[in-house]
Amino acid sequence: MLALRDLHKRFGERVAVDGLSLEVRRGEILGLLGPNGAGKSTTIHMAVGLLDPDRGEVDVDGRGSPRNPAVRGMLGVAPQAIALYEALTPEENLRFFGRVQGLSGAALASRVEWALEFAALADRRRDRTSGLSGGMQRRLNLAAALVHDPALILLDEPTVGVDPQSRNAILDRVVELRGADRAVVYTTHYMDEAARICDRIAIVDQGRVLALGTVADLVSRHGGDPTLVVVEGGVERRIPTRDPAGELSRILAAGRVEDFRVERADLEAVFLHLTGRRLRDE
Repeated sequence: MLALRDLHKRFGERVAVDGLSLEVRRGEILGLLGPNGAGKSTTIHMAVGLLDPDRGEVDVDGRGSPRNPAVRGMLGVAPQAIALYEALTPEENLRFFGRVQGLSGAALASRVEWALEFAALADRRRDRTSGLSGGMQRRLNLAAALVHDPALILLDEPTVGVDPQSRNAILDRVVELRGADRAVVYTTHYMDEAARICDRIAIVDQGRVLALGTVADLVSRHGGDPTLVVVEGGVERRIPTRDPAGELSRILAAGRVEDFRVERADLEAVFLHLTGRRLRDE
């Protein structure tokens, strides 16, 4: 559905994207993870046609570049910053964005109704958007990206700053999109979100894809050995081992163990292993 082939993008002396290649399949959610400054936003901007790559190719569904307006109409984009008109109602916002995408008449009315129900905002359709809660605005921001029924959807941090209920509702709705045979690119800093909803995850840093696969694949390849944690005489010992059960048996045979547990790597451990622990503030 989306092919990024050997993308390069430089801003002056700074290399933002450095030979990045990715493919997104129809019917999947691809997570895009990376620290600040990793090149995620630049990649997304090239994927939707806001930026031209210095070198490389973006192809949407075999139809070419999103710089072509006919191709760009296949995309739905929900940016991290809320992109709504606060003086308008949810219904007016959705009608506006639908008309921008070429909808009119009965088709527009039908899609607006679908989007209001999708965002669980049918009962707030005539309230000013400025009076909606942060979670409601996030759901409306997502619905505005979907009102024209795009085949390829790019979501940039769609749950930032929302309450747990709204966050859960947004994630459930993103999963519904996969079931409708669309393709979704999902950028987030929340590892639990990526692990919960993404079919595959690409970890990006310094403008390149460092690793790509399912959560299980990534943990298996990059997570390292499990750690057996035992408490003996009130002292905790941490033992990396590929055979926690065997190691525990040997320790039990040699003395008394007051407590133990096995810690296994997760997506966050993989992310930190690949991208490092240094703070990235830009």
